[in-house]
Amino acid sequence: MPTGSEWIAGIDGCPAGWMVAMAPLSGPMALRVLVVPRLALLDDPERPLAALAIDMPIGLPDRIEGSGRRAERAVRPLLGARQSSVFSIPARAAVEAEDYRQACDAALASSDPPRKVAKQAFNLFAKIRELDGWIRTEGRPGYPVVETHPELVFRRLKGRPLEHPKKTEEGKGERRALLAAAGIPAASLQAAPPKGAGKDDLLDAMACLLTARRVAGGMAEAHPDPFDRDRFGLPMAIFA
Repeated sequence: MPTGSEWIAGIDGCPAGWMVAMAPLSGPMALRVLVVPRLALLDDPERPLAALAIDMPIGLPDRIEGSGRRAERAVRPLLGARQSSVFSIPARAAVEAEDYRQACDAALASSDPPRKVAKQAFNLFAKIRELDGWIRTEGRPGYPVVETHPELVFRRLKGRPLEHPKKTEEGKGERRALLAAAGIPAASLQAAPPKGAGKDDLLDAMACLLTARRVAGGMAEAHPDPFDRDRFGLPMAIFA
């Protein structure tokens, strides 16, 4: 069970590695933000984690039917104009390929209808492999680590899809207002992101933090529900 000394963390990928927003599980939401080059560096005995939510796929199927995992297909219709932010992740064999052509070949062989890999998705594969290995190895964390998606979190906070893309000033303002209403301190929302991350990375990590808080409290909802698991037992669901 969580203790009063535990923390929660929300994580988004960023150019320098991983943008992390942390807060104590209980008490005021005093945020600590940092960029780490590797997920394993989050294991800090001074800040033990009760839950972590990350904007990166968890659970990789051996075969893809249709337009991606069931998790992606469940979330897209909820996001309106923002649904293109939910990438189609191919089967495990494609993600594990470090060469783009090999990844495309593996994706074609493991999808129905056959589908190659988008360059934008391929650029995420190194981070997906790092996350997958971190969760599955002997050094895996001893607390819940779930997949989330900031646009789904924001949609749940607002009650409808967001109006503006996240990289526009209007979009950042829209997201800051929702985070403030959810309890993120104003000073944290106005602060510059750490070196190696963008402002949108920081706002997305804060949205992921809200999912981690709900995971720690047993209140996060899975999309889809019930969800599938991959051959290693990892849940293929997006939580919010």
